[in-house]
Amino acid sequence: MAMEQNYIDSEYESKLEFQSMWDDLKNKNLEEKHFLRLQLENVVEDLWRRFQDALKNYTDATEDRKVAFETLKVKDEKSSKEIEAQMKKIQRLQDSIIILKGKIMVHSRESEEQNQYIRDDKELVHVQLRKLKAQRTQAREISQENLVKLTLESNATIKALRKIVDKGEKILKLAEICRKFETEEEKVLPFYSSTLTPEEQEEIEDITSEEFTEELAKVIADYTGLENFWKRYNKVKLEQLSLQHRRAQLLEINRKLREMLKQYLDGISVSDEVLSQLNPLFVVNHRSNLPQSLSLPTTQPGDKKPPTTYNIIEAAHVIPHIL
Repeated sequence: MAMEQNYIDSEYESKLEFQSMWDDLKNKNLEEKHFLRLQLENVVEDLWRRFQDALKNYTDATEDRKVAFETLKVKDEKSSKEIEAQMKKIQRLQDSIIILKGKIMVHSRESEEQNQYIRDDKELVHVQLRKLKAQRTQAREISQENLVKLTLESNATIKALRKIVDKGEKILKLAEICRKFETEEEKVLPFYSSTLTPEEQEEIEDITSEEFTEELAKVIADYTGLENFWKRYNKVKLEQLSLQHRRAQLLEINRKLREMLKQYLDGISVSDEVLSQLNPLFVVNHRSNLPQSLSLPTTQPGDKKPPTTYNIIEAAHVIPHIL
């Protein structure tokens, strides 16, 4: 019992001591806690003030960014909706692509035979194209030859036309020179009128219309404007022929006169050569063996001048021999 009492007393004392120590520690802890609380409150208030200042500075500094962020946020939401719509659209397009691929496969199988036909037609067209190219090359060569020929003929034609122009200029110069030798009648009436009667003119027109072909009639119609030229040309040509004929007659008369003069000179001279030939002094029965002398036409002052005759040839008779 005593031990229990001692144990109880010691336990009670220990509890009291523990209680006092615990109270001391508790008070000490409360004081330290209160001190720390005050210290921490000051620190927290200082930090809170700093935080508010930093928050204010941050808010002021990031106001534009915040507005931009809100704008971008709205835009992002809108873009998200658009992306979602586009994704749905892409999904529909993919479905359509799958369907179209299936159709393409079907159409490719169906069009393979048509493509083969087209290839055959293409080969045929290529063959025809090569033939056409060969024909074109040949035609180009022929055209080149024709062009060279045309160039040569053109140059020859130009030279011929230049000769014609030179000839025309020469004719005009000769016409100016011949103008000086025209008579007064030719200067007044350069183009003579036809000497045929109307009946003879109609008869000639009927004959020429029957003889001329259609092409020749067209050519004559084209040269109708040269009728006056052919009149003067015919007149000059006839005068030229008349003068040539008269010249031939005069040359023949001159030749005979020379022969008669030679015979006369031989007749008045005596030599073996003269005696061996015909002699005009040898006359038998009032006749000589010489040819009769020509009687030259003589005109007396009182005789009338024979009328002058003109041979006229119409241009219609000359054209067929000229063309």
